[in-house]
Amino acid sequence: MLRTNLFLILLFLSSVICLNNTNEEFEENLTIKSLRDGRVTSSFSFKTLFRDAVPRDPRTLAFDDDESQHYTLFPLSLGQILRQYAITELHLTLNAGKWDYDAWGYPEESDVGVGAELRAWIAGNSTISIDERWEGVRNALAGLFCASLGSLDEQRTTSPHRSFPPEGGLPDWDLPHELRHASHASEHVCTENLTPFLKLLPCKSLSGLAMLLNPHRIFDADWHGIGLHVLWRPEGVEVRLNVQLVSDPLRISAQGKQDWSFHSLFDRKVERACSVAKSSRVCVELPSSGVYRVFPEPQEIRGRNAFYDLKDGSEAWDIGTMWPTDFEYPLSQPNPPLVPFSVRRNLLGATQDRGQLSIVVTNNQQDTLQLLYLETMPWIVQLYLHTIRVHSDDVPRGDLISNISYVLPVPHARPSTFECVLTLPPRSTLTVSMDVAKAFLRYTEHPPDAQRGWDLPPAIFTPLLPSSNGSTAVGSRVYTPSLLVDLATPDFSMPYNVIIFTCSVVAFIFGSVFNVLTRKFVIVRLNSPQNQPKDSREEPVDSKKSTS
Repeated sequence: MLRTNLFLILLFLSSVICLNNTNEEFEENLTIKSLRDGRVTSSFSFKTLFRDAVPRDPRTLAFDDDESQHYTLFPLSLGQILRQYAITELHLTLNAGKWDYDAWGYPEESDVGVGAELRAWIAGNSTISIDERWEGVRNALAGLFCASLGSLDEQRTTSPHRSFPPEGGLPDWDLPHELRHASHASEHVCTENLTPFLKLLPCKSLSGLAMLLNPHRIFDADWHGIGLHVLWRPEGVEVRLNVQLVSDPLRISAQGKQDWSFHSLFDRKVERACSVAKSSRVCVELPSSGVYRVFPEPQEIRGRNAFYDLKDGSEAWDIGTMWPTDFEYPLSQPNPPLVPFSVRRNLLGATQDRGQLSIVVTNNQQDTLQLLYLETMPWIVQLYLHTIRVHSDDVPRGDLISNISYVLPVPHARPSTFECVLTLPPRSTLTVSMDVAKAFLRYTEHPPDAQRGWDLPPAIFTPLLPSSNGSTAVGSRVYTPSLLVDLATPDFSMPYNVIIFTCSVVAFIFGSVFNVLTRKFVIVRLNSPQNQPKDSREEPVDSKKSTS
């Protein structure tokens, strides 16, 4: 017994010394904000930094062996994928729902497009091409997160030039880096994706802020999504895992109040802090008006933000906000949008072979605004650039669109990529429309729910902001909702009718022929009535009576 205790003590001390000497750091943060429509947005961020680490040089892929990588806090399964395919930067998001920019403002993580979105910066000039490595990392991430990322094939892969600049740095290898981007609006996040996501955390969901990630409450939210971001910075390789959701306390409250707490939002509390986390902080953005109470008392307040350090204390944390009165919707005066511009996107047309794509952008500011507009369409919808019409407040303004870049689609092989710069005058509404043609598919190319239609990926708008050095920087991206296109669909019930009719005829003919070939015909002779024996109970006939 004494030897066992000594062994456990030595094992614990060795693990502590190993963690203290490692170059890896883990931090977790939670930002909670009460929205003006009564909802609450929660943003979890789990960041692991591997100091003094660099991505793998793609020129070393020619060798079978890679340099030994020793991970303590860095997720091993993810690190193996990054090293196997020499990925410099990677971004993966799985979202469900529609983010309302006008009512909720900008999210903490800008990648909120519906469905699955994957993009990566990959260096070239190696024995394995960029497209082969892109295919490999797609399939590897599909197995890691139990998602249908294999559907992000070459028919959905694009390479936009300006919409997705590197968020981190690119190593100085004198090698060209290329971007690969793909999205699938029909893919949504579920429990099968959240479970492997939690396994990438050093404390899993046993301690720390990850204890609040209750799948029953996450997937009941009005909007929810998970994300994976891998960046290279001068200090090392950074992996950031994030979870965002928008909850509605009014929907689960019996009194119609917008009060919230950890227990009411997630049905859980933070029982204990993650022991390997360098910091574990909660930031509560205080409301701008009204009477409210935040509990427990914040440890620090800076401006409109209240901060809590979960590593400071051993009790269970249940942070929340209470209001003395019931919530009232501001129905009398509409609230102004919380973002500089608003976007509406529609696919018009009642026919199944032609249509019109319409984009309506409203500038909510007093200054001129420039937007980078990106449209990625699958080859089933083809854009006609010569039909582009631009109107500003119903006045034709062809000068408000510039820097047009267009990549033609290839049927069954490549989607189309349309990228341009839109200039919005102050307090104006810009309308961009163009004609589209809908492809006629083979009957084998239709999905199982062909009558529902095809989901088109969202459009992306990025504000162009002037920087101090005279160049142009990009702001937070804005994603539009996905569209549903109705293609010419054959009557799939006719083949079933033909099959049923043919099977009935074949069964009738087969049955008749089978009976003729297998049935044996014989002659059966029946006895006549005169030869039948009389009944013994019949009375004898009197001969005398018969003679007379």
